[in-house]
Order: sequence, then C-alpha cells, then structure tokens
Amino acid sequence: MRNGTAITEFILLGFPGTQGLQTPLFIMIFLIYILTLAGNGLIIAIVWAEPRLQSPMYFFLCNLSFLEIWYTTTVIPKLLETFVVARAVICIPCCLLQAFFHFFLGTTEFLILTVMSFDRYLAICKPLRYATIMTSNLCLQLALSSWLVGFTIIFCQTMLLVQLPFCGNNVINHFYCDIGPILKAACVETSISELLGVLATILVIPGSLLCTMISYIYILSTILRIPSAAGRQKAFSTCASHLTVVSLLYGAVLFMYLRPTAHSSFKINKVVSVLNTILTPLLNPFIYTIRNKEVKGALRKAMTCVKTGRAK
Repeated sequence: MRNGTAITEFILLGFPGTQGLQTPLFIMIFLIYILTLAGNGLIIAIVWAEPRLQSPMYFFLCNLSFLEIWYTTTVIPKLLETFVVARAVICIPCCLLQAFFHFFLGTTEFLILTVMSFDRYLAICKPLRYATIMTSNLCLQLALSSWLVGFTIIFCQTMLLVQLPFCGNNVINHFYCDIGPILKAACVETSISELLGVLATILVIPGSLLCTMISYIYILSTILRIPSAAGRQKAFSTCASHLTVVSLLYGAVLFMYLRPTAHSSFKINKVVSVLNTILTPLLNPFIYTIRNKEVKGALRKAMTCVKTGRAK
C-alpha cells in the first residue's frame, strides 16, 4: 500500500506544447471528427440501401465503420476540451469508462480486420465454395464473436481497475485515459493488472496479426498462380483496401510497442496515437471507396436519386 492523498479525478494534459495553436487545432480536429462521422455513416447507409452491396465483405465493412464512429467518439470530445480549458478534468469513474470503451473498441477492430482477412481468403482461394461457407449465419457469428471477445477481454481488466484506490499524482500526460498512467496512480500493487494487460496485448495484437498474415500468404500465393495479368489485378483489387488499412493500423501499433524502451519517446507515442484514434478512422471510408467500383457506383446512384428528388 502506498501512502498519499486520495484523488477523485484525473487531469488530461493533452498536448501541452501547443500554446497559441489551440484554436487552429480545435477547428482542424473538430472538422476531422465531423468528416469521420459523415464518411463512416455514409458507408453504413449506402451498404444497407444498395442491394448489390449485400455481401459478407460489406457486412464486415459496416461493422468496421460503426466501430470507428464510436472509437473516435470516446476520445475526440475530451481531446477538444483540452484545447479550450486550462485544465481538462475527468472524474475517475468517467476516466475508467473512457478507457474501457477505447480499448474495447480498439480490440474489436483488430478482430474485425482479422475476420475480414479470412473473408478475403475464402473469396480468392476458395471462390467456388465461398457462397456455401460464408453464409449470412456465419457472418453474423464471426461479427458477434469479435465484439464479444473484445468486450470480455477488456471488461475483465476494467473490473480490476475499478477496485483500485488512487492517490498521489493525478496528471495523465495524454489526451485520453490510457491504462499505464492510471495504474501508476494506484495506491496498491498492480502487478496482476499489468500482467493481464501484457497477456491481452500479446493475444490480440500479435495473435490477430499472425492470423491476418497467414490469410494473406495464401491469398498472394493464389493470386500469383493466376495466369493473366488482368485476373491477378482484379483479384488483388478486392483486398487492396483491406491490406492498406491493416498496414496503417498494425504499423502504428507495432511502432509504439516494439521499439526499445531506451529509444522510446512518449511524445512520439502520442503522435502515433493520433494516427490510430483520429486519422485512421477518417481515412478508412476514403480507402474503401477510392478504388472500389461497386461503392462508387452506389454513391453515384444515391447522388442521382437526390438530384432527381430535388428536381421534382
């Protein structure tokens, strides 16, 4: 047990070295947030409104877009507050709740992307059996399993955090409630929570990355065996968007967690966290639509219907 004054709230520092830039940063991040909500919401609306997009790939894409909407919503409103108030205060229960949803949704994102890689593996490597294997029931089971596993892993860790007393330093040098600073503020030994966190990280990040890599090894080997260049390009185009998102997400996460401690910089980690929590959710709708003829066709159809309705 560590002696110290009990605390009831945390202070989020955000980006303390941005004096004089608060207003431009607030406007920029607010616009990014609005675009993220609009872009991901538009994908969900188009997929559900267009019968041609009623397929497993777009079902999982809807899950990813829905997840991204709430993933950014757990972080950005509080981040915006750090730009407009002198001290961004958050009560301990609110901080733990934010941490729970942030890591629950983040964990689920890794699992959904892994399921999407399995879907692309079946579509490219088992095209004749794809429709019989990837049924609507299996799609629903895979999606629900991803959400349930993500919830269970983070809920168990959060239950341990809820029982901790907190004292001493209540300043979190981040723009959201990260687990590390929360554990440092605890008045008691936190080795069990830290061990569970390490095990969960190993299970989710390297585990899901390994499954994704195995799927893409089979995908690439199948694509390379296609005799025509047009056939190879068409096959690769169906998974290029997913591969881009996977590369962005895992690249940023591995950069943060696999660097030697001696060379790590918390400022750099915060910048990389911005990539994961703000920019990647913004880019996902554009990545999945720029080279996707079906989604672009559905967008043009929706815009034509809107123009026709206004003309009438």
